[in-house]
Parts: sequence; C-alpha cells; structure tokens
Amino acid sequence: MLKHILLGLSLLSAGIVQAQQSLTPVVDLLGRTVSVKLPVQRVVLGEGRQLYLVAMLDKENPAQRLVAWRRDLIQSDPATWQQYRQRFPALEKLPTFGGSEQGTFDVEQTLRLRPDVVIMNMDARTAIMDAGYEAALARAGIPIVYVDFRYDPIKNIPSTVRLFGQLFGKTERAEAYLQFREAELKRVSDGLANVTQPKPRVFLERLGGYSEECCMTFGKGSFGRFLRLAGGDNIAENLAPGSFFTVNPEQVLAAGPDVVILTSGNFQAFVPGGRWIPLGPGTDITESRRRLAWFTTRPAYTSSPARQNGEFYAIWHQFYNSPYDVIAIQQIAKWIYPQQFAHLDPDNTFHRLHQAFLPVPYQSGYMVSLKPER
Repeated sequence: MLKHILLGLSLLSAGIVQAQQSLTPVVDLLGRTVSVKLPVQRVVLGEGRQLYLVAMLDKENPAQRLVAWRRDLIQSDPATWQQYRQRFPALEKLPTFGGSEQGTFDVEQTLRLRPDVVIMNMDARTAIMDAGYEAALARAGIPIVYVDFRYDPIKNIPSTVRLFGQLFGKTERAEAYLQFREAELKRVSDGLANVTQPKPRVFLERLGGYSEECCMTFGKGSFGRFLRLAGGDNIAENLAPGSFFTVNPEQVLAAGPDVVILTSGNFQAFVPGGRWIPLGPGTDITESRRRLAWFTTRPAYTSSPARQNGEFYAIWHQFYNSPYDVIAIQQIAKWIYPQQFAHLDPDNTFHRLHQAFLPVPYQSGYMVSLKPER
C-alpha cells in the first residue's frame, strides 16, 4: 500500500516547491527542527484531545483550521464533545481516524487533504516511523511535529503551548495562558512552603473502573508529577520506572495509603456498563460519589488508613492529557492538605480559565470526594 502511495508523490512536487518558499523552522518536543509554512491554515490533529488547546488559540472557531482529527476525544470525553459539537457543528463534519499506535492512522487520507502540518503526540513516533508514514508525508511536503501533554507535563506543557502558538500565529495568547497557569501553580507552591507535617502517602488508581482488575497506576510521570507538585508521597513512584504501569493489590495493601485518588471518566464507548466514575462537564456528582464508594471495597484498600478515614477521591482522567494540569494539581493539594488549602477553590480556577480562554461555558463535574466537600 505504501509503495502505491509513493508512486503518486511526484505529482505533488510543484506544490512542494511553492510551499518551501515560505517555510519557517520550528522545534518540536522531540527536539526535531521541522520546516512549516506559518501560520498554518490546514491542520491534522493526531490526537483529538489537542482540541483542548486549539480551542484556547482559536477561541472564536476552533474548527477553522482543522481538516481531520483522531476520534479519541469523541470516545474518551463525550461530555466535552457534546459541548463543542453543539457550539461548533463544523467539527462533526471533520474526517476522523483511529490511533497510530494501533496502525489505524489514515496516511492516504492525510495525503489527499494536503495539510500544512500534522500534530502528533510524541508517543506515536515509533509507530509512525515503523509504518513509513513520516517519510511518506515528508516526501509530499507535509511536516509532522510532535508534542506532549501526558508524559512529562510539568516540563512539556509550556513548550507544547508555545509550539501551538507559533504554528497558529497566536503566540501572545499562548503566553497569556502560560502566565495564568504559572500564577495558579504558585498558589500551590506558596501554600506548601508552610507545611510541616509528613507527606500523606497517596495511591493513584489510574482509569478507575476501566477494568475490573486492580491496580493500574502512575509512576514518576503524568499524574505522578501532579501529585509530587501537590506535596503528596506517591507510593507507586519507585515501584516501576515508567509513567503508566500496574501494581499488585498486595503491594498497595502493604503500603497502606492514607489517601486514594482515582482518575476516571465516562468510558461507555470502551467499557459499556463498567464501574467507571462519570466525570466531566455537567456530571451528576451525586451519582459519581455513589460509584466512587464501591472502590472502597477493593481488597487492595481493606486495611488502609484511606478506607478507615474515608479518604477516597476521583478526578477527571483527561487532566493527564491536556493543558489543564494546574486544576488537577490544585485539587490534589486541597484534598491531601485540606486545612492548608482551605482558601483554594480549584473549581473556581477552572471556571476562570474557561471565562478567559475557552469558547464554551464552564460546567462543574470534574472532581468528586467521598466525603462532603470541606
């Protein structure tokens, strides 16, 4: 199939020469220097959840530059998808594709669409290279840039936001958001400066309810970094070197966490009728709390201080793959240090973020506590 595609690429040479006359070098999150025609007008999103950032930059119409995108947002975050499809019906008309990791990225479709850039998460690079797609697109004059929200968000979110700002010609708006984010992160670091008590031992259960098995978790990366910035002691941090992995229930039981925080969301598209906890805009928190209560019965938590004291919480899983990390960091800090952060209101922070940067109104429903909120 790839050879067939390559035979037709010579027909594009005239267009390539014309495009090269106004190319600008940019550096992506893998340190690659890529030449792109700026500002981009035709964009393929290799991850649909990149819309969280696109909507900040093209607030008036997030669909205006998009020519295709991966369908993960539609499946993984249906509540947000409903918000955006109702506000911007053009999004429904965009061609979609599956994940490059599963070999379902549609390279022929991309060649036909002739985008100015394809934006991929950096964890897709190996699959893209192995399939020959990066080379095929390069021959057609279609650059790929790689970004990252999920693996090292604290380091890479600023660089990713700035890269999107450069690509879209919206550098000032990108910097405005980063200033907002930095100020909100400082509220956490300033509060932790006065904490003298031992760090609470926290277990992060990843994708709660996605599987009946226990226990998927986060190591040093992703939500693990959020927890560290929030002042918690991640009991899984040193059990494995990666960002995402699974630990045995016996290991969790032996560690005896003081606090259990689950990431979850509406995973009906993947696990119909599963024990996942609905979270996201407009969620019925009473139902979310009811579903959260079941997790206290897991054998991994039987004798834990978290179970004895009711310290169980759940948070929107998509914070791990978005530019909104500061909301999760504030909420975790408030959960594990309720007195120190009594003044902090992450829900209000997210509301202000929406007002200033996003085109859809804020609806609460992203976090839930087993206890009444303090």
